[in-house]
Amino acid sequence: MFFSPKLSLSDMLTPDYTHAVAKAQMSIGCKTEQDGKKTADEKVDFYSEAKQRKNDELLKKVGTYIAQPFSDDNNGAPTNSFKKAQHNTSAPLTGTGCFRVGEDGRLYLLGKSEHYHTSLGHGFPGYQLIDLARNLGILNATHNNTRGFITRLTEKQLVADINGIDINDKKAMDELLSANKHKALNRVINLETGSIACEAGMKMMLERFYKLDGTYDAPKYNGKTPVFFVMADNYTGLEANYHGTSVLAQSFRGMWPEYYKKIEEIGIYKVVSVLPNDIGDFKEKIVEYNTGNYKTAGFIHEIILMNYGGIRLTEEYLQAAYKLCEDYDTPVMCDEIQSCMWYKGMFLFRCYDLKPDFVVIGKGFPGGEYPASKIITTGEMDTLNQFGALVTNGQEELASLAYLITMTFSKANGNEIEKLGAYFEENLRAIASGADAIVKVEGKGHLAAIHFDDLQKAEAFSNKLNERCIDASAQLYKKHCPPAVLLKPPIISSKAVMDYILDNIKEILGELK
Repeated sequence: MFFSPKLSLSDMLTPDYTHAVAKAQMSIGCKTEQDGKKTADEKVDFYSEAKQRKNDELLKKVGTYIAQPFSDDNNGAPTNSFKKAQHNTSAPLTGTGCFRVGEDGRLYLLGKSEHYHTSLGHGFPGYQLIDLARNLGILNATHNNTRGFITRLTEKQLVADINGIDINDKKAMDELLSANKHKALNRVINLETGSIACEAGMKMMLERFYKLDGTYDAPKYNGKTPVFFVMADNYTGLEANYHGTSVLAQSFRGMWPEYYKKIEEIGIYKVVSVLPNDIGDFKEKIVEYNTGNYKTAGFIHEIILMNYGGIRLTEEYLQAAYKLCEDYDTPVMCDEIQSCMWYKGMFLFRCYDLKPDFVVIGKGFPGGEYPASKIITTGEMDTLNQFGALVTNGQEELASLAYLITMTFSKANGNEIEKLGAYFEENLRAIASGADAIVKVEGKGHLAAIHFDDLQKAEAFSNKLNERCIDASAQLYKKHCPPAVLLKPPIISSKAVMDYILDNIKEILGELK
């Protein structure tokens, strides 16, 4: 079973801080200091054994009508594309653990953690600390210039964990936070969405070619055309990479083609795709685009391409690519929006022994409680002024608390998360090896992609999973993407939950055969 921390706000945030909040509440006549301290010191059982057993007991009800259906004519006011994609029946009435009750009254299993972000499922008891924090009087809204204690603490904790340092080791932390060393990840920008966080990294790469404003000196590569490396699709195109929805990021993945063509023609920037796990292709292109007026501006990648068939980049490939980037003074941004929190140690790049210049995180860290993404970078790349990467709501205190809660549970259960992820992957591969329709299984651990030999078979398989109320996504809409069905169960998924998903996959493959 998972270990369940039992902690209070005072344990998480220090008694000095929580009791100071209690005294401040008393000073404005909102509650007595004694009541405030009682709230601050109340222990919360993050994920008790009883809660875990209850989670598993619900498995036998998946797909059945367990609640009164909610029927209404409220369809909102969506755009045409959102209207076409909407499924009111499976929209949530409520949920707990790995489950959601849809508006149709049926029980659904979170086979893909909603859209890859509810790392701890729904109604995770540890998040009750957020309710206690609000009750104590801790505010959520702050500003960039008044980042609260919890946000500042979260920044330090992230820097400690991403470098493998104990936050209580004052000497090591002081040295790290004051360092301006190459590859020392010790700067955090608090943003809201992964799109904005990724774009912040792209802008820091661009700053080496263009001035952010008139106060800046001439950049290091003034006059050169910046070239961005992104992951290629199976036909050397740009569909495989996904780093947000800004125009800049979308142009990196082949969208806005006329706009990008004009950008490229006049040499503002160029986007070059590099083949997944082909270091020869990478080497050839990094040599080519560091000659003449070209200069590589950055290599931007995910480790698991969940927007392109869940293809996993190998350790050997990425380590060799990073070495070439180092040789050619090319910053690397590791986009961990999809993969962060689903692996032991929270950061997959650390499992690969990589040294990026930027790490982008989100989704799994706040566990779906708040939109709260961040970019972690180095002193060397800390080149934007405050308005270069500014989001008014990026510093929310309760969102930062959600980070700390998720991180606490993940670190306490790293071995269990790793073990269950390996179990899921191993058994999924074993099932796939005996299925004629499956080409291969991609991904790693909880992040899984089943590749089919035929688009119709992938669609039929996905439909049958969803008919059984097991959430799955089918990537059938990208021209050059292998027909793939994606899964990503929450990290609180037990062996029983994994077995339930695996057994249904096996049954459905038998039916399709």
